[in-house]
Amino acid sequence: MKFRILILMCLLTPRLHAQVNPENLNYPPVTWKSTPPADCPFLVSKEITGITLLGVKSGFHFGDTWYPTWANDGNLYSSWTDGGAWRLDGSYDSSQSGGEVGAERTGHAVIEGDDPLNLKVYSLGISFASPNPYHGRYPCGSLIYEGVWYYGTYCLDPAAWADYGGQRINWPWMGPFVGFRTSTDYGRTWTETPLTPEKPLFGETGINGYPVKIGAPHFVDFGKNLQYSPDGKAYLVAHGADTTDTKYRFWNDSWITGDQIYLTRVIPSLENMNDASKYEFYAGTDPGGKPVWTNDFKKIRPLLEWNNNMGCVTMTYNAPLKKYLMCVTDGGNTCAKMHTYILESNEITGPWKLVTYLKDFGEQAYFVNIPSKFISPDGRTAWLWYSANFAKTVNGMRIAENPPGSHYGLVMQKISLNR
Repeated sequence: MKFRILILMCLLTPRLHAQVNPENLNYPPVTWKSTPPADCPFLVSKEITGITLLGVKSGFHFGDTWYPTWANDGNLYSSWTDGGAWRLDGSYDSSQSGGEVGAERTGHAVIEGDDPLNLKVYSLGISFASPNPYHGRYPCGSLIYEGVWYYGTYCLDPAAWADYGGQRINWPWMGPFVGFRTSTDYGRTWTETPLTPEKPLFGETGINGYPVKIGAPHFVDFGKNLQYSPDGKAYLVAHGADTTDTKYRFWNDSWITGDQIYLTRVIPSLENMNDASKYEFYAGTDPGGKPVWTNDFKKIRPLLEWNNNMGCVTMTYNAPLKKYLMCVTDGGNTCAKMHTYILESNEITGPWKLVTYLKDFGEQAYFVNIPSKFISPDGRTAWLWYSANFAKTVNGMRIAENPPGSHYGLVMQKISLNR
């Protein structure tokens, strides 16, 4: 995501032209060496022992914030922002979700096709929404279920000033998750959420860096139309932090950094999605080790914790392997080389084990996810989606494309889940 609030901090990539056909690339396969920090709290998985990049890359050079949802019509639909894209009717959309107070623009797109090497991606339009009293409003989790598209947005508050490399810059602290706009015609028309940044769904505030727990939630990918949900509910996973932190980093709870992962669930419907009373929150485990769920947000507890090493999170259910896969990115100081790690579990509430720790992946990969649509029948091959390298130069340090083809926009890398 090319944050306008980071212009003084980074040299951002230029706006890139829209594409109709994907950019494909081949390179020698590589098994990325897992190099977790010494304080990594997760046991190493013995069932999925790492990933191999198969040397097959596809992608598009426009926008970021790609979080696909698999609809009953067979297509994927996704949020996107900070770029430009063609519509189905041949017109052109441009989106900018930060820095334009009162007129934040976030996009929505359709992704047609069954082969990532031959997809067609089109914008379906732009939505406008106020971020006030914050300074940015961005897409996060979206879900299409029974023909209804629930599209979530969250805010950022660059209200803190810091000295970085001799320059005084604003910092992108996480604001609250606002709520869901909805569409019943696959994104052609929308009904705006009744909620606002001042009165968001879960009542949290990010003003002056106050930590939020559910700032940028993403729906767990259960396949087409929530096919593999264990109970018919939609689950959302989010990164955040709390006020008990004794080893605080200035960028502690931002768009790409955090200390904790949280989990919530809801029966998806037009009546429920913007009503906080309909949600259940993971609240830890009982004395017997069984997960506890509560309707009281004040009782929410982290699903996972790793101080100063967490950030943006997504989760996918791998049905052939009967495994949950979680992708977490630690964004460092939010404009740096970034680290992505993948965890696996038999249950959505854990325990979670480390598949691989991808140090400097991208070298600046973010918004990483594994769309269920492209998981192979045996569960061992998949596609890793992400955006990368929004800041090609960081404080004089050049950011490389590693693995090859890691660029700003939508990147798709074919991977194998190793035995």
